[in-house]
Amino acid sequence: MSASTDNPVRDNAEAHRFELTENGFIAFATYRRQGETVAIPHVEAPPELRGKGTADRLMQGIVKLAEAGNFKIAPRCPYAAAWAKRHPELRHLFV
Repeated sequence: MSASTDNPVRDNAEAHRFELTENGFIAFATYRRQGETVAIPHVEAPPELRGKGTADRLMQGIVKLAEAGNFKIAPRCPYAAAWAKRHPELRHLFV
């Protein structure tokens, strides 16, 4: 999995996290692979990016990666879980 031209979110497999760079800062979601499921225990945006929709765009990019890579997302952190609940149209991608 890697970012495509229409998805700025990249999979930093070495660090086990999805990353989105905006304005020189990196927002990220750590992950653990469990078969065809990717558990997300933590989502974080630097203070400089908070309140600007960066974490939302990060989750949107993760969803695109899940669709392209045929994996399910297990949102373990409160932000990822709340985001998933706000997007019932994507429930087929979450476990």
